[in-house]
Amino acid sequence: MNKSGGKRYRALSEGVEKGKVYKLDESIDKLKSFHKSKFDETVELAIRLGVDVKKLTQPVRNSVVLPHGVGKPVRILVFAAGEDVDKAKQAGADIVGGQELADKVKEGFLDFDNVVATPDMMKTVSPLGKVLGPRGLMPNPKSGTVTKDIQNIIAELKKGRIDFKMDKDGNLHIPVGKVSFDRDKLVENTSAALNAVFAVKPASVKGNYVRSASLSLTMSPSLQIDVSELSQESAAE
Repeated sequence: MNKSGGKRYRALSEGVEKGKVYKLDESIDKLKSFHKSKFDETVELAIRLGVDVKKLTQPVRNSVVLPHGVGKPVRILVFAAGEDVDKAKQAGADIVGGQELADKVKEGFLDFDNVVATPDMMKTVSPLGKVLGPRGLMPNPKSGTVTKDIQNIIAELKKGRIDFKMDKDGNLHIPVGKVSFDRDKLVENTSAALNAVFAVKPASVKGNYVRSASLSLTMSPSLQIDVSELSQESAAE
């Protein structure tokens, strides 16, 4: 961060009441008041889970289709062959191919946001694990990105589906839109993301599943938000 950026961040931090927990709509209003950048900053939801990462056999993971998208065009790469190539293109895939495309990715081509593969193409895709895996882009049957039903998964991804996965410390980071979105749209996107997190609470977790949740802009301090209502709604279902 440059000096002017550092000064701006410190000035914004002074406007955050220490220890305050904001209502969701209130936090978004506050973030909008922070926005001074020339670019359309991303609003990010950060969650600290109350899970024992050493005892979980599987990390907390899920996907959510944000009601109002993520605020940017989503570029989808599809590994397919034969008639599936035309299906992918008709469904709106931006890049479609096979071995030649895999070779291009190996060489450093990463101008895409999601990767989908038909099951028969996984022999071609598997060697790309070292490239796609660390970026969260590796196709996976659990996330629905390895499938013959490529039309539906492409439609979901184009609408703004976000896949999230807990990191090794039990944290989640989920983009929920752009600061230019209306407040109500950001509230609905954030609520949808939180509900998707509560929906995959491991049965073994006792007590506080979500220890804390906060919202921030790309270049702003974070604001802790109250998720108690959503937590109670989830428990009642």
